[in-house]
Amino acid sequence: MNFLRRRLSDSSFVANLPNGYMMDLQRPDNSTSSPVSPAMERKHPQPPQPSLSSSTGTSIFSSISSAMKQTTQAAAGLIDHSASPTPPVAQKPKILLVIDDAHTDWAKYFQGKKVNGEFDIRVEQAEFSELNLAAYVTGGCMVDMQVLRNGTKVVRSFKPDFVLIRQHAYSMALGEDFRSLIIGLQYGGIHTVNSLYSIYNFCSKPWVFSQLIKIFNSLGPEKFPLVEQTFFPSHKQMLTTPNFPVVVKLGHAHAGMGKVKVENQHDFRDMASIVAMAKTYATAEPFIDSKYDIRIQKIGSNYKAYMRTSISGNWKANTGSAMLEQIAMTERYRLWADACAEMFGGLDICAVKAVHSKDGKDYIIEVMDSSMPLIGEHVEEDRQLIADLVVSKMTQLVITAGSTPSPLRPWMLLACCPPHAIPHVFVYTSGGPRQPQGSQPPRTNAPPQRRLSPQGQQPQSPQSTSPQQQRSPGSPQQVRSATGSSPVQPSKAGVFPPQQPRPPAQGRAPSHKSQSLTNTFSISESSQRGNANEDEAKAETIRNLRKSFASLFSD
Repeated sequence: MNFLRRRLSDSSFVANLPNGYMMDLQRPDNSTSSPVSPAMERKHPQPPQPSLSSSTGTSIFSSISSAMKQTTQAAAGLIDHSASPTPPVAQKPKILLVIDDAHTDWAKYFQGKKVNGEFDIRVEQAEFSELNLAAYVTGGCMVDMQVLRNGTKVVRSFKPDFVLIRQHAYSMALGEDFRSLIIGLQYGGIHTVNSLYSIYNFCSKPWVFSQLIKIFNSLGPEKFPLVEQTFFPSHKQMLTTPNFPVVVKLGHAHAGMGKVKVENQHDFRDMASIVAMAKTYATAEPFIDSKYDIRIQKIGSNYKAYMRTSISGNWKANTGSAMLEQIAMTERYRLWADACAEMFGGLDICAVKAVHSKDGKDYIIEVMDSSMPLIGEHVEEDRQLIADLVVSKMTQLVITAGSTPSPLRPWMLLACCPPHAIPHVFVYTSGGPRQPQGSQPPRTNAPPQRRLSPQGQQPQSPQSTSPQQQRSPGSPQQVRSATGSSPVQPSKAGVFPPQQPRPPAQGRAPSHKSQSLTNTFSISESSQRGNANEDEAKAETIRNLRKSFASLFSD
């Protein structure tokens, strides 16, 4: 007994003992301490004496039991882990590049906004002249920015996730041509507002005006009154115009630059010589004695209309002093903005400029993109609308990038596969495959040289196949049921008639290339009924599978 007690003090020995043995070994043994007989011992049981060895074994056993209980409770989900929640993983912020001058601090309009409710927005702002980039096929676009902030030169390199363009990418008057940066952003697959495709197309005003001509031809002069304009590719074609005075516009410029009012033929010839020196194209349109200018702007789904009247008497309403006021948005103005917003794949931000003459007629003269200047008393509201539009576009981009294409459905496979690749159409009912009615001939085990019949039906020899049952697999009349019964003839309305008693299905030649894989992998009747010779049935199945795959992939 002392030997057992010494073994109980060994933890490795106790851990390997079952629970029942542990309880039995921990019972007290007083045979060595008292000479009382076993019979007297049963009559007068002694209280257990505490010992060091038994207490050690009991403590080890209790610790093991408590550990097992905790493991069981954790597996059953009974332990509450809410007391120690895991810290949330910080999401990497999305980088927004705003191309605009330093007069507008766009960071404050995106403060507190999140993309898809989880990504913060880090705003980087610079002008076109302060940017450089390198674009890669798989690496995206790396932008280098060198700006001056409070007299300090700041140099940064980053990969933008989105770009808001609020500057003109090309201007002949200022000698600025940043179309290469637009190409680089497009090369790197960067999404912008407006789209890079539309911004690149807006680098030529005659090219944009050609889109207005398409809208004019589509809607008509009543709904879309476009000003008459003549395009001259060079000075050589500038010989004369039918009416005077005219407004000649040289090349691609903004803010009223490059526009000259020509009163007569002599001045027009002088203007042609200037176009020759500029080596550019020019346009000419009739001068309209305007009462005021009209501007209809569209930012997302928000519309505003403004009227601008010149005070200084200059024929250019945007030059000198002018009075600006907001007017009501009519359906006619809304139609102009919506029609122009559809050009070049869609413009999220655009503005239509028109002239209201003194005789009460309107003439559309120009359309602007996302680089349009904001005017009026609601400039702050318009900037906030632009910020909300950009966040919405960035959210759509994140959702689109996170979505996965849906898997191929069976009906998609039927729609995209040719008829000869789908030899059978199986008809199922709500209760499963329908068994053919009527009696069937007795079933026999198929010989090794015959093909396995579908769904355990009796295989037949190829010689017994009728001519109607030897149709091509692509025939629309060959529709088989799931039990391998004879073809079902559909009615004229495309509805299958009810099941009628019919003979069992006839086998086909195993060498057909478009043989049904469903029939190939069916289990023979002999293997289902459990024949005595199971090895022979397995060997038969393997042989038939090899023959079927050989016929499917043979030349």
